[in-house]
Amino acid sequence: MTSQTSQTLIRTCSIWRALEIVGDTPTLLTLEAAWLGVRRFDEFHQRTGLLKALLSNRLKKLVESHIFERRLYTSSPPRYEYVLGPKGRDLYWVTLMLLRWEQRWADQDGEIRVKLTHKVCGHQFTPEPACGHCGENFNATEVTWREGPGVGWMAPLYSQRRQQRDSIVGTSLFKTGAQLMGDRWASLIMRSIFTGINRFDDIRRDTAIATNVLSERLAWLVSIGVIRQHQYATSPPRYEYRVRRKGLDYFPALLMLMQWGDKFYVSPEGPPLLLTHKGCNHGLDAKVVCSHCRGIIAPQDVTFDIVEPGTIVPA
Repeated sequence: MTSQTSQTLIRTCSIWRALEIVGDTPTLLTLEAAWLGVRRFDEFHQRTGLLKALLSNRLKKLVESHIFERRLYTSSPPRYEYVLGPKGRDLYWVTLMLLRWEQRWADQDGEIRVKLTHKVCGHQFTPEPACGHCGENFNATEVTWREGPGVGWMAPLYSQRRQQRDSIVGTSLFKTGAQLMGDRWASLIMRSIFTGINRFDDIRRDTAIATNVLSERLAWLVSIGVIRQHQYATSPPRYEYRVRRKGLDYFPALLMLMQWGDKFYVSPEGPPLLLTHKGCNHGLDAKVVCSHCRGIIAPQDVTFDIVEPGTIVPA
């Protein structure tokens, strides 16, 4: 680290820039509802369970960020619906990876579920993260990171947001995933650990997170089984944080978010981080593919059936 990397600066990263836009649990729940076909305010309110004032605020911000487009559907009185624009539709792979993670690791009792069908091959499928060069699935252990041309350090201009992870009251496809990605501090901590920064003081320098907030988020990530403590010194006791299997499986969601941030918020110099897939030794251009035919998944090629809570699904 250079002399510029003081405690008041944060390592620039497309994940950070993306989290400033969507790193908020109510925002992610609103986006989820849009993917389920919701368009109008009352429908968003019913699906998400968010307070109307909070929902109105998030819809406004999503329009301002050009993720949603607001369209007039009746003029007397004027009423609007909210639809995903091109920038919002490009978040589809992030959504699919959160769904994949939720289906693997979260307790889905009392939550809605969804069955995905790939129209190209006609089969139900699970979305899988794959290398765009060799086509093979990957996980965090099979990817290396190095600094890119856009790496740097910046003042952490944190927008003020209340921690929302305990306030979800509606049913959701990826409630736990929204809690994790919707907590920017938690996702920044995961970014640090995935890039080899795993000790408390080093994570604090990398993220510029306040000490008390960092301690709380690390404890929460340990409690939900995403990371674990490993003691590396005894006098005094000191610990580092290592990713567990549940955390490794979160990696594709964070990576797809980084790629989205690279596309829409990258610095003029280029991406801050460059990734290599160890399996083929090529730069990782991650894709989401169908588990059945291995075709690249596009939103228009997928249909879904919603299974509401309490529904008995035939074997």
